[in-house]
Amino acid sequence: MTHARMSVADLEGFLQREFPQAFSHGDISIETADGRTSLLRQRYSDRMLRPGGTVSGPTLMALADFAMYVVLLSAIGPVALAVTTNLSFNFMRKPAKADLLAEARLLKLGRSLAVGEVLIRSAGQDEIVCHATGTYALPPR
Repeated sequence: MTHARMSVADLEGFLQREFPQAFSHGDISIETADGRTSLLRQRYSDRMLRPGGTVSGPTLMALADFAMYVVLLSAIGPVALAVTTNLSFNFMRKPAKADLLAEARLLKLGRSLAVGEVLIRSAGQDEIVCHATGTYALPPR
């Protein structure tokens, strides 16, 4: 059973209008979003690399934060002013030079705060490269 207030198509349209700096480059796609979970794919590019040839921390952090925003929007609808209040990261292993897959899951959705977690993997691999938890503040409804 779905709990989504926005479909993937609705999310894509909203993000293209309201957050084009993060979503209109075509490097991130929303594969699923059901109001409880989301799966995002960030296509691999050499722009993601830091010196030493590994995927940069800021790339992983931005993807995790964006995956949390997408799962939250799928749950609450088009609320542009939901904002990150906390993000915590555990970098667990070096990502492969491949697409990144970010699985986000809402742990708690309250009236003023939402808490979730994100697991990031390199495409084609089972091992987690990054685990993140985050909290979003919700505007008054």
